[in-house]
Amino acid sequence: MIEKDLDTRFQEAVEIASEMTQASLPQDVQLRLYAFYKQASLGTLDLKQTSNYHLRDAFKINAWMQISHLTTDEAKEQYIEIINSIVKK
Repeated sequence: MIEKDLDTRFQEAVEIASEMTQASLPQDVQLRLYAFYKQASLGTLDLKQTSNYHLRDAFKINAWMQISHLTTDEAKEQYIEIINSIVKK
């Protein structure tokens, strides 16, 4: 059996996550998923682009900044791992 490539596995994890409700996930998990998704899809955060945001956005940006050292592939792997661990519960 051929292992699926990283992008395919990431897209499948994103589809699974999109079907989850916010109420079903703790806020810290939501923030981690957000950060890994952003890092995986956009790369490292450019703070110059974030001039006007609210407190809620500050938590999201902070979560993203904390993992900004990861490559996009590493962020995809982490995202997939979180989704897989949630699904297995």
